[in-house]
Amino acid sequence: MTTIDRKKLHALHERESACFVADHTSSAALYQRAQSSLLGGVPMNWMKKWAGAFPIFVKSAKGAHFTDVDNRDYIDLCLGDTGAMTGHSPEVVAEAIARRVREGITLMLPTEDALWVGEDLKRRFGLPYWQFTLTATDANRFAIRIAREITQRPKILVFHYCYHGTVDESFASLLDKDGTVGPRRGNIGPPVNPAETTRVVEFNDLNALESALKHHDVACVLAEPAMTNVGIILPDAGYWRAARELTRRYGTLLIADETHTICVGPGGCTREWKLDPDFVVFGKPIGSGIPGATYGVTAEVAQRISARIQLEDCDVGGIGGTLAGNALSLAAMRATLEHVLTPAAFEKMIPLAKRFTDGVAQHIRAANLPWNVQQLGARAEYTFATKPPRNGGESAAAADFELERFLHLYALNRGVLLTPFHNMALMCPATTPADIDQHTKIFGSAVSELV
Repeated sequence: MTTIDRKKLHALHERESACFVADHTSSAALYQRAQSSLLGGVPMNWMKKWAGAFPIFVKSAKGAHFTDVDNRDYIDLCLGDTGAMTGHSPEVVAEAIARRVREGITLMLPTEDALWVGEDLKRRFGLPYWQFTLTATDANRFAIRIAREITQRPKILVFHYCYHGTVDESFASLLDKDGTVGPRRGNIGPPVNPAETTRVVEFNDLNALESALKHHDVACVLAEPAMTNVGIILPDAGYWRAARELTRRYGTLLIADETHTICVGPGGCTREWKLDPDFVVFGKPIGSGIPGATYGVTAEVAQRISARIQLEDCDVGGIGGTLAGNALSLAAMRATLEHVLTPAAFEKMIPLAKRFTDGVAQHIRAANLPWNVQQLGARAEYTFATKPPRNGGESAAAADFELERFLHLYALNRGVLLTPFHNMALMCPATTPADIDQHTKIFGSAVSELV
C-alpha cells in the first residue's frame, strides 16, 4: 500500500493555505472584525475547525450551491452537516415560511400543521405519538428523561465515539480495554463524571452490550442505527435484531436517533431496515433549516409516561421549552415533509451518493492507498483505513487530522465544501451528477499530488 510522505503533505498544505488566504480577502476582513465581538471570532466555537486560516463567510445559498462574500461559488456537499439536506431554501418551504411569518411565529398554542406533521411522522416511522422540540439534542434529552422516569433506572448506554448533540450523558468514552468509562476528550465542563450516568460499549459487539445491560440499571440505549459521526459505521447483519432482543430481555428501552440516518429514506433506517425502537428522534433537515426536531414514542411508552405526569407539574418537569413546537417550525416541517423529503427525492439522491462512492473508490484503488469509502443512503464518506471500521474505536484509530484538513482545504480552494468534522459528503434534491463529478476530479487531483 502507498504511504503518504509527510514532508510532501506539509508542503502541499502550506501551498493550499497561502492560496486560501489570497483568494478570501473579504472573509479575512470579516473574521478580523469579528475578533472584537464574537468569542474566538465565530458565532459558534466549532466554526473555527473549518479548513483554512478562518471560516469563509457566506453571502447567499440556493439548492446545492452557495456564494461567499468574495463572490466565489461552491458546491455544498456539507449541507449544514445534514441541516440543509433538503438543499438551501427550497422554494415551496420558503413560501410556507413567509406565509407563516406574516400570520404569527410563536404562540404556545397548536396549529393544524402540528396535526398534519404528527400524522405524517406516524406513517413514515410507524410510531403513533409525537412531540416537538427545537433541536435533536433536546429531543434526545427529553427521550432520555422519559426513559428514566418510566423505568426508574439511572443510567443510559451509548456507543463509543457516538455523537447525539450536546447531551451531557453522551460525552462519555471508553478509557481502556477493561471498559472503564470517563469523559470524552474535549468534554468541556462535564457536570459529573459520565461514568455516573452512562455505560459505553463498542458498536457491533453484542457480548459487550449484554454485559452492560446485565446490571439492570440502564434505562435506555441511545443509538444511531448506523454510526455517522466518526465515519460511517454500518451494523453487522442481524445486529439490530439481536440487540433489540437483548434490550427487551433486560427491560431497557431503545432510542433510535435518526437525525443523520434519515439519509437512507423517508422513514430513515427505522422503516428501511424494519427496526422496532421505543423512541425515534429526528431533527436537522425536518424543517429545511428552520430550527425544529421531533421525537416519537410507541403506544406502550406513551401510556407509561402519561400515567406518571400530573397536570399541575407538566410545565416544570424538564421536558419542553417556550419556543418548542412553534408555528413557524411546524409550517416549515409540513412543507418539508410534504414536498421535499419525498420518496422521489431519495430516488434521485441515493444514486448520486453511489456515484460519489464509486468515483472516490476508483481513485483510492488507482493510487493503492489504504483507504476505504462507505455509503449510507444519500450520504458517503471516506476513511483512512484499509477496511471499513466496525466500531467507533477502530474508526477513531484510523483518523488523520492533518490529512483530513489538507484534503478539505484542497477541495475548498477548488469550490467544493465537505463537512469540517470528517470526510462526509451529503446529497440533496438539487445536487447534480456534474457536482459529484467535479468532486471526483478534485479528489483524484489531490490524491495524485500526494502520491
